[in-house]
Amino acid sequence: MPSAEGEERTILGVHFFIGTAAQAVERMKGGGLLVVPAAPALKDLETKASYREALLNADMAIADSAYMVMVWNWLEHDSIRRLSGLEYLRELLKQPDVRQSGNVLWIMASPLSAERNLAWLAEQGISVPEEYVYLAPLYSEQEIYDTELLDRIERTRPQHILLTLGGGTQERVGLYLKRNLSYLPSIHCIGAAIAFLSGDQVRIPIWADRNYLGWLYRSISEPRRYMPRYWNARKLLYLLIRYRERLPVPPV
Repeated sequence: MPSAEGEERTILGVHFFIGTAAQAVERMKGGGLLVVPAAPALKDLETKASYREALLNADMAIADSAYMVMVWNWLEHDSIRRLSGLEYLRELLKQPDVRQSGNVLWIMASPLSAERNLAWLAEQGISVPEEYVYLAPLYSEQEIYDTELLDRIERTRPQHILLTLGGGTQERVGLYLKRNLSYLPSIHCIGAAIAFLSGDQVRIPIWADRNYLGWLYRSISEPRRYMPRYWNARKLLYLLIRYRERLPVPPV
C-alpha cells in the first residue's frame, strides 16, 4: 500500500508517482512540472528525444495509462493503482487557490476548446479573466519557442499553469516554461482531462474512468480518430517487456 505521502515506481526510466489524487495535488503545491503520460505518447519514448527529456525532467509523473499499469502489474507481479489525469484534475479544481480568479493561466488548444472549457469552468463557479487564457500556436515537433507565452506568464504571475494540449507536445511546452520562467509555478499538463468534463470531447463518467474505460468512450465517440491511435499504442507492450524499469535506448 502507498504511504501517506505516496510512493514511486520507475517504469521505462520515468519516476511515476503512486498514490492518491489528493496526495499528488498536495505535492505539487510547491511548484514544478507535472506530466500525465498516456500510452499513445509513451510508445514513442524510445524514439522522440525531446518528449523523453520532458518526462525525465518533470517533478512528478502520474500513472494515467491504464495499459501501462496493467502490463506493469502483470510483468512485475505488482499492484500499483492507476491515477488518471481526469481524477487528478477533479481534485485540483477543488483547491481554493485554483478556484481563485487570476491565479491560474489556462493554455488552450483552440478557440472552440477554450469557449467550451471556460463555459464549463464558469458553471463550476470558476471565473477566468481573458488575460489568463492563452491560445497555443502550432508548436514545432523539434524545438519549443514561445516568447509571447513567457511574456504573458511573467506579466500575470499565476501560481498555476494548466496545459490542455495533446500528449507529446504539452510536456515539452511545460519543460520549456520550467526552464525559462523567472519563477517556478505549478505547471500541470492535464491534456484532454477538462474536455471530458466540459463536453469538448465525449464526457467520461467517474465509474468509467475508474474502471479503465475512458479509451473505449473516446473510441466509440470518434472511431476514425481514436481507434488507430490506441491500436498503435500496442507498441508500448514491447517497450515494457524489453526494458521494464530501464530507460529505452534510442535505436542507433
